[in-house]
Amino acid sequence: MHTRRSSRSLRTGGILLTAALLVSACSASASTGPSTSATAAAEVTLAALPEATPAALAPYYGQTARWRSCGVPGFQCATLKAPLDYAKPGAGDVRLAVSRKKATGPGKRLGSLFVNPGGPGGSAVGYLQAYAGIGYPAAVRARYDMVAVDPRGIARSEPVECLDGRKMDTYTQTDTTPDDAHETTELVDAYKEFAEACGAHSPGLLRHVSTVETARDMDIVRAVLGDRKLNYVGASYGTFLGATYAGLFPGRVGRLVLDGAMDPSLPARRMNLDQTAGFETAFQSFAKDCVQQPDCPLGGKGTSTAEVGRHLKAFFRKLDAHPIPTGDADGRRLGEALATTGVIAAMYDESSWAQLREALTSAMKDKDGAGLLMLSDSYYERDAGGRYSNLMPANAAVNCLDLPPAYGSPEEVERALPSFEKASPVFGEGLAWASLSCAYWPVRATGEPHRIEARGAAPIVVVGTTRDPATPYRWARALAAQLASARLLTYEGDGHTAYGRGSTCIDSAIDTYLLRGTPPAEGKRCS
Repeated sequence: MHTRRSSRSLRTGGILLTAALLVSACSASASTGPSTSATAAAEVTLAALPEATPAALAPYYGQTARWRSCGVPGFQCATLKAPLDYAKPGAGDVRLAVSRKKATGPGKRLGSLFVNPGGPGGSAVGYLQAYAGIGYPAAVRARYDMVAVDPRGIARSEPVECLDGRKMDTYTQTDTTPDDAHETTELVDAYKEFAEACGAHSPGLLRHVSTVETARDMDIVRAVLGDRKLNYVGASYGTFLGATYAGLFPGRVGRLVLDGAMDPSLPARRMNLDQTAGFETAFQSFAKDCVQQPDCPLGGKGTSTAEVGRHLKAFFRKLDAHPIPTGDADGRRLGEALATTGVIAAMYDESSWAQLREALTSAMKDKDGAGLLMLSDSYYERDAGGRYSNLMPANAAVNCLDLPPAYGSPEEVERALPSFEKASPVFGEGLAWASLSCAYWPVRATGEPHRIEARGAAPIVVVGTTRDPATPYRWARALAAQLASARLLTYEGDGHTAYGRGSTCIDSAIDTYLLRGTPPAEGKRCS
């Protein structure tokens, strides 16, 4: 699934849906026990690791961070090591990029506050330097050293690599709503080419980028920084990472905020279907708002949300047959795939709705696809020079390792299409086919769905947004019910995640918890 940028420049959390042409929240981690059915929640519980550090890991826990300038004023950077394979600590290392901004004072220092924006595939270091380290509340930054670690395989921490920019352009334009056997074969071939390229470029690393391994890396960094407990704010997929840490190391949990929560007990098939429904919920909110605006290209006052959806779907079908110009220097035209991604990108943050209306108006009335292409490029992290970040390769690598694939063949997807189209008449078909991507991954999944209880952990704050597109509110409720010490904080609103998005009620509750250790009252709701 997908993390990305919000109105603050880096969207807090986003999970890339199915690691393929559309990306947003699919992940769970390694656990023991039998596999679950394709739709039922798991009953297996993630087991805590022994409290004592194994002797073989002592050299990693005993490292010294050698801080240097990052080239970004106020921030320091270091590189630490973790074992590539925790089962064989002597068989090689992975290098982890770490960044921090020291507490500014006044007030007693509370330790380090780790942040992760989600993904999987989002750069925590980039998020820290572009937003969290300068945009978190001053009172929080005064008391905590703000810290980020790029997870293994991501951004500055030995990034997974797959296709080059030109081939990625082709990949992101692949039709994910095949109309016949030929187009189905083309889509499958695209998934296979992407997977084979990842396997060719990063064969060893692909087996060791699971969420469990990343959580264990985070514990090494915590120890190296001298913190007895981990304080952490994770968004979207970052909630799964944070919950996994709590499950493995419950006695080392400090103050954990899990914003835009995922449910680790769900298999990929159920997770993808839930998220499809989440995007439909977000689209209905957009549609209701759109028809009240004078510049809505999908209908006027009195137009039902269902009719707005039919208008958009009809527009997508036109683009499928006849892509329109975009003015792109590389000659890309706006087809159905890129247009759909552009619309989905705007669902993450209601502040993007005006931009989406303008982009749709240009595309539908003037046959100018530049605005929707810009939204799509921001979602995929493609720059003006045609270069992509490693967001999509990393997202696939983590998701496909953490969970068995949702579907194993085109025939299975075809049988599932009615349920996806029921969940979202606008996006269901494309998201169903995107769920096939992990079927061709070169490395078998090591993880299974599981519950996380983290018994013995200090209070953990789980945050859910009622109309969140990427991490549906039911996931936050489910995670809060699993975690033995969780408090659920609810934001009644739109958009992905809640902290720092404009709700004084949410921000005050989280800041109080981070600064005083007092979690919000049971059942607290904000708007």
